[in-house]
Amino acid sequence: MTSTRLLFDESRIADRVDVLARDVVAEVGTSFVVVGLLKGSFVFVADLVRALDRTGAEPRVEFMRLSSYGLERQSSGEVHLLGDIPTHVAGKRILLVDDIVDTGRSIAYAVALLRQRDIAALWTCALVDKPSRREVDVAVDFVGFTVDDVFIAGYGIDYAEMYRHLPHICAVED
Repeated sequence: MTSTRLLFDESRIADRVDVLARDVVAEVGTSFVVVGLLKGSFVFVADLVRALDRTGAEPRVEFMRLSSYGLERQSSGEVHLLGDIPTHVAGKRILLVDDIVDTGRSIAYAVALLRQRDIAALWTCALVDKPSRREVDVAVDFVGFTVDDVFIAGYGIDYAEMYRHLPHICAVED
C-alpha cells in the first residue's frame, strides 16, 4: 500500500514561489517567455507567473510536453517530446520551468532543443531539485527546494498520474 508524508505545505510553497519570482526578475528582467515542461510543472508555472506579475514582470507563457517516466517511479532514461512549443522563440529571453530535476535528462533535452531555436538567452528554474539522482550534468539557475533521494508527488507532480491535485508536496512511500 502506498502512503504519503508531508514535505512542503501550501504556505511554504507559496512563500518560496514568491521568492523565486523576485529572484528571477532581479536577474532576468521583466520581459521574457516562460516555457513550462508539462505535465508536472503546470501548477508551479501558474503560481510562478502570477508571482512574477506581482513583481512587475510581464512574461509570455508557452509549454513543452516531455515524458521519461510513464507510469513508473524510475525514469526510462529516454526523453520523448510529446508536444513542442511554437517555433517563434528566436531572439527571445527564455525561462525554462520544470517541476523537478532529478536525473537531469528532461531539462537537458529541453535546453538543447531551445538552444537550437536561436534564442537570445536561457535560464532554468525548478521547483524541486534532487541532485543526488543526477545522471546528466545540468545546472539549475533558480531552485525552490532541494530534496534527498525520495519520490515526491503533489502540487502538479505525479506518481503514476495520481496526486497531481494535492496543494502540497509529499514523499510517496511504499
